[in-house]
Amino acid sequence: MELTGQRAKCAALLLLAAVCVQGDFVEPPQPHTSLRSFAESQTRLPCHYQVGEGQKVVQVTWHKELPDGSKDQIITAHFMDGHTEFGRYSGRVRFESGSPTVNSALLIPSTEESDEGSYTCHISTFPNGNFERRITLTVWILPISSLEPVILVEGQSFGVAASCRAVGRPPPHLSWDTDLPGQSQNRTNEGGSVSSYYSLHPLRSMNGKKLDCLVWHPGLQQPRRLSNPLVVQYPPDATISAGTGDWFVGLEKAELVCNSGGHPKPRNVTWTRKGGALPDGTSVVGGKLIFGRALRLNDSGVYECVVKNNVGVGKTDYMLTVTETSQRKGESNMDNLMLIIIGAAAGTLVLILIMVVLLVNRHHRRKNKKLEMELSEKTEEIQSFSRQASFRRLNSVSTDPRVQPDDYALLRVDSRMKNSEISLERPSYKGSQSTLGGKWGPPGGVEVDELGRPVVWHDSRESRRGVEMDGEKEERRRRVESYLKSSNMSLDSGLPSSLVPLKAQQDEGVGPRDPELGHLREGDSPRGELVAEGHEDDEDSSSYQISEALTNHFYYSNGILRPRPHSNAILLHPRGQVL
Repeated sequence: MELTGQRAKCAALLLLAAVCVQGDFVEPPQPHTSLRSFAESQTRLPCHYQVGEGQKVVQVTWHKELPDGSKDQIITAHFMDGHTEFGRYSGRVRFESGSPTVNSALLIPSTEESDEGSYTCHISTFPNGNFERRITLTVWILPISSLEPVILVEGQSFGVAASCRAVGRPPPHLSWDTDLPGQSQNRTNEGGSVSSYYSLHPLRSMNGKKLDCLVWHPGLQQPRRLSNPLVVQYPPDATISAGTGDWFVGLEKAELVCNSGGHPKPRNVTWTRKGGALPDGTSVVGGKLIFGRALRLNDSGVYECVVKNNVGVGKTDYMLTVTETSQRKGESNMDNLMLIIIGAAAGTLVLILIMVVLLVNRHHRRKNKKLEMELSEKTEEIQSFSRQASFRRLNSVSTDPRVQPDDYALLRVDSRMKNSEISLERPSYKGSQSTLGGKWGPPGGVEVDELGRPVVWHDSRESRRGVEMDGEKEERRRRVESYLKSSNMSLDSGLPSSLVPLKAQQDEGVGPRDPELGHLREGDSPRGELVAEGHEDDEDSSSYQISEALTNHFYYSNGILRPRPHSNAILLHPRGQVL
């Protein structure tokens, strides 16, 4: 048993070594391969054996299997004797390489349909024996196609308009590319040919329309198009056109034109005149009837144009009437009249527009001038107000005639009251005896107060009363000075006396005086009275200052105490308006 096992191992090793040194096919790698080729093109059958170490290709032979199962030898190549071609393949096949034992690929320069089949490449080597590869070849035939158009005539019954045929391997497929209404029918014939027919009812509107045949085949990247414009013939239609409708005696270069349709295009055009021959001096050029002279009255008549093609005949006539005078003269006069009317209307419209523009411009100028005048008046008024305000600042408040007298009545009354207070503040006697008297007292020299009551002075209280009077005088002096400052401020501010507080007016002594308190006449100087009575003693210095202030700021006119003019004074109307 052990001996048998060792022998099996040795055999396996030998087989492995033989495989390692054995060669193999580079192409085709599979034992059986399928190829596709086209007729009339070159076909290559691959066969390349790569020898192993110690191997050598002795002979290469190509065979083709026949339908009955036998093999037909095509070509052989010996490493010493060269290559040999056999039978009908002689001159049609050859090896691709000049060393067939190295590269054994077979070439068929012009492939035929009969070359389709199964081929075998047989390789004989030394010392390993024979090896084979089998290749199945399929030969395709690109389609050969054709299209046969049919000439149709308008009015024919439903029938074939075009037929398309194609032959190929495998059999192609046919279709139609058209917008025409119709039907297609396909047929397959023996030998791989197919046919397709397209039928329709012909109309003249179909003439020239697209009716293309498309050939589809697996050997084509895109369908093959066979262009075919449909041909439909129909008889011509004749029409006559004239260059003018005004035929009159003496018209030069008159002509009639015969227009004809139809398919095919008519080439024969005939002109006739009903009731007689064509007038002399006329000629036919193409489709035109030309009068080579001026028209005459006898050229009137019915002219007929006849056209023909291979399908039918078309004819039409034209009534030519020649008049003695042109009809366009009247029309020309009317046209001229219309032109004149239109021109006049246009001119009138232009004039109206110009007048409207001028009126609008004039209106705007007047309006602007009016606005300028108003603006100038406003400017002058504002400037006048400014000048008046300046003049009123320079002039006295009392000099303005627009100030109401009532405003100064209170000023006179307040002035009288102020003078009364000043008189009361001055002591009349310094002695120890009690006396009655005063400026406004009775004739007997009894001093009375501002209410007319007699004033009694006691000697025993002289020293104490003197001290009290000194304090009262000082207090009165301060109040009067403070009031005078306030009064001056009101006067300097330009306010009318009616707007000055009543208390302030009374304190200043402005206003009418009562009869019992006395009345200063024009020309009287309040300052004289104050000075006369105020310099008797040092205690009257305050009264003198008050009188001096009144004299500096007021003056009498017509029995009225008026404020003196001040450069900074602003006069205000009692109603609150700046004067």
